[in-house]
Amino acid sequence: MAAHTISGIPILSFCSSSIKESALILQPSSSLASCFIGEKLSIRSSSLSIFLASKRRNSTVATVSFSLPTSKAEKASGNGPKWSARAIKSFAMAELEARKLKYPNTGTEALLMGILVEGTSLAAKFLREKGITLFKVREETVKLLGKSDMYFFSPEHPPLTEPAQRALDWAIEEKLKSGESGEITTTHLLLGIWSEKESAGHKILAGLGFDDEKAKELGKNMDKDIILSFK
Repeated sequence: MAAHTISGIPILSFCSSSIKESALILQPSSSLASCFIGEKLSIRSSSLSIFLASKRRNSTVATVSFSLPTSKAEKASGNGPKWSARAIKSFAMAELEARKLKYPNTGTEALLMGILVEGTSLAAKFLREKGITLFKVREETVKLLGKSDMYFFSPEHPPLTEPAQRALDWAIEEKLKSGESGEITTTHLLLGIWSEKESAGHKILAGLGFDDEKAKELGKNMDKDIILSFK
């Protein structure tokens, strides 16, 4: 029985006729049936793999918006400072963390995890230097809020809790009050979480050793993002 290759994978031919090297899509099922009664199996090439790859790329890009939810009128209208790319990615990762834990909302605890998952910002680096890691935050989140029902599925974009929305609004307000140019950074977002004293994110940070002194230390560089070094 002859061996042939389709897309680099060896297969055994059940047909007396040769099979052309190609990719992915069979001709209508009658062609497949005829192969087993001694006729030629026809296989044609397709751009399906390219199409699927394109769809995957598009769906990934679509999950990252250019702004974050806000109740501030001037920000909602498109005026005012913009969020940094790291802050936006942190928010996207926060939604993903909420979904992983099967929570119905994106809370301050998820925003905190999102900052640590993104990992390249000044805020994330500061937290890790103080021993506040993603593993610890996730563990404390489960202890504080519990696990969601295993059969519950979070929405694709879990809506923000009220404390989480206020944390984002605080970050915007602080940037506007500073009068500094530039973007709203991940540091603004982290300090916004800290400003919500009764929120899960604040309690988790406090339990892991974050305090007002550390907040002040971090706040000195609130308008800066991390400068990457190759040393």
